[in-house]
Amino acid sequence: MDHDFLDPRQTERRNPRTTAIDVATALEIVDLLNAEDRAVPVAVHGARDTIAATIMLVEAAFRAGGRLLYVGAGTSGRLGVLDAAECPPTFGTPPEMILGVIAGGPQALIRSQEGAEDDTHAGERAVDEHHVTARDVVIGIAASGTTPFVHSALARAQALGAATVVVTCASPPTELRDLCRHVIVVPVGPEAVTGSTRLKAGTATKLVLNTITTGALVRLGKTYGNLMVDLQAWSAKLHDRGERIVMEICAVDRAAARTAIAAAEGSVKLAIVMLRRGVDAAAGRRLLADAGGVIRRVIGDPPPVRP
Repeated sequence: MDHDFLDPRQTERRNPRTTAIDVATALEIVDLLNAEDRAVPVAVHGARDTIAATIMLVEAAFRAGGRLLYVGAGTSGRLGVLDAAECPPTFGTPPEMILGVIAGGPQALIRSQEGAEDDTHAGERAVDEHHVTARDVVIGIAASGTTPFVHSALARAQALGAATVVVTCASPPTELRDLCRHVIVVPVGPEAVTGSTRLKAGTATKLVLNTITTGALVRLGKTYGNLMVDLQAWSAKLHDRGERIVMEICAVDRAAARTAIAAAEGSVKLAIVMLRRGVDAAAGRRLLADAGGVIRRVIGDPPPVRP
């Protein structure tokens, strides 16, 4: 029998555990998908060493004034844009420090542009349009490991001297491995719906990207313990969070916290230093600069977690 229909990519193979999903009840579908999802964190853990190495690579790039660019198509591209977009409000990073590039451009975020991933030169053009240099890190995201848009982007980034990484859920071809300093493979296996990498592969990719940016930015001093002291208060919820952080660390009431944050021109981190060290904003900025922006070096350990 001719088996040419069998795709060698794990993400394109049929899952023997979900062949009856189309006749399952709603509850059975929930259970089937949940059972498949349980394998995702285990697979991510298996790539922990390479993920950690990537964190250090990105951290070094940031310290040298470089950027992180995610490049992907479809779900992979959207996840890169999502992770990049969430870093400024969470960690106070400049919008240009972490960028997401998706095949098909911004319109692909809200409407599928599946054919865009096959443009063998679009990835190269995207890298050039973002003026990638040797100081940057470019992370290609390709669930199947075979996306032409990602391949061409990584090839161009490598030629420009940038550090390159790929995140994939299938064994990547040799030519892709050769383009990358680090290859993060998270083998989640066949999807519950064959080829639908918005499922396990998408979940795994989000976990990996969250870990890379969180790890690199925490190591840059963007948190105090696990407190979000570099957040950007762009909403009522974030204003409230910032004030509560200052209240907890500095043992002051809300009015004092709000006044300190205003005097620090909205910087929660600076407000904490001003209150804890009894200094004005200018002196607080100098203390933070001398400490490389790491607040623990200025005021010591954070308070314990209250039960």
